[in-house]
Amino acid sequence: MPKTAPHPRFQARPWFFAGLGALFLLRLAYGLCSEIWFIDQRQIYLIGLKFYCTGSWPYFGADVAPHIQLPGALQGLAVGLPLYLCPLPEAPYILLNLLSFAGLAFFAWYCSRRLPGFPRWLLYAWLLTAPWALAWSTNIDNDSYVIFGSCLFFAGFLEAVPALGLGLIPARLANFMMGFGLFWNAQFHMSYVVLIPFVLYAVYSQASSFRFKPKPLFPRISALALGCFSTGLFTLPTFLHYGLSQGTGGAANAVAFNPENFLGFFTVLARFLSLASCEIPRFIGAHTADRLEFLRENGWLAPFAVVAGALGIVQALALLAGWFRRKHPQKDWPSVKRLALATFLLIYGSFLFAIKAPAAHTYYLTLPIAMLYGFYVFSPWVSKKWFLNLAKVLVVCNILFQAGLAAHNFKAKSLYKDRALFVTAIQQKDYHLLGERRPDTLY
Repeated sequence: MPKTAPHPRFQARPWFFAGLGALFLLRLAYGLCSEIWFIDQRQIYLIGLKFYCTGSWPYFGADVAPHIQLPGALQGLAVGLPLYLCPLPEAPYILLNLLSFAGLAFFAWYCSRRLPGFPRWLLYAWLLTAPWALAWSTNIDNDSYVIFGSCLFFAGFLEAVPALGLGLIPARLANFMMGFGLFWNAQFHMSYVVLIPFVLYAVYSQASSFRFKPKPLFPRISALALGCFSTGLFTLPTFLHYGLSQGTGGAANAVAFNPENFLGFFTVLARFLSLASCEIPRFIGAHTADRLEFLRENGWLAPFAVVAGALGIVQALALLAGWFRRKHPQKDWPSVKRLALATFLLIYGSFLFAIKAPAAHTYYLTLPIAMLYGFYVFSPWVSKKWFLNLAKVLVVCNILFQAGLAAHNFKAKSLYKDRALFVTAIQQKDYHLLGERRPDTLY
């Protein structure tokens, strides 16, 4: 088992918690200003709103494709239960941001223990404000909820595998976290299937370390099974009500050999690295013309966008080149970079059997691995003054840009474009006022 330097005793400095509080409020405000009127986001809100308005159990979650839905109640409960506690349109956003913030902050703590020399402020700031971590975990969308499960899953995986673990999390708890995260994500996004090979490898590596003796392995496997059951139980009503065949929601139809994705190798690689980088263009427009128009309309944001975007490109290139580094202050560097490579190859291979093209948000759940790898790549430079200065510039420019982007979206895309419609639907308990569920859905 690789060893790491002893971590200095944590001191509960007021500024640290004040900073975390400010980051939470920033993330919540950003989420509230994000797109809700696009059909995907509105459909996710409708799943929970329907549960709140009718009281009918949400047997299925997100719509993967026509006639394909994810089985399980967690999506409907995650959006609907907050409305029971506080019948305001913002309530689901608050729960989502509490979950995503908790997951990312926990993973930042875990990274700080693996890399005790890495500035803690930078770990937390980047994990909580990087474009993908901010934009895709604060808004009401099914993808947004997976980051909570993924942070728990991958921290558990890293500690469960003997060659990767540092003894930071007890083995039984690590296995429980894997099971919890697997079936949590299974009810929010189809990409959860990527996690199954990680579970199988973790079980195999632990069994190998015990020379396949059942007695010492049994408590760990039991913890894994308990973790699976803790979140998997929310799928049981679906299968009891609809049966094993219909209860899958047609998920088998999402798997088909797709040779067209074979040519997406470099696209998947670039997008995987972008998860840990400051990718700006993706979030200001789908095409170059749209992006230029946005910058023309918001000229004061252009300097921050250009600086953050340029540094983001440098980040991605450094992450690519960093894989070839041989000498590294962290002894577990070879294991971490092999894990990052295996994760990328697994993502690429999975798209050969997916009905959809390799869009980055479809493997967003692997963001913790991309981030951990990125921190390891940059860790040899954290003692350099030039690196810390660049990191400060990047974080500041990124936060200012994201704040400006949120302000731009406030009136055009957020629920505040017509908050009264949400309020009326909640007060009258009539989800039809907000919209209709897709006609081919089971819930």
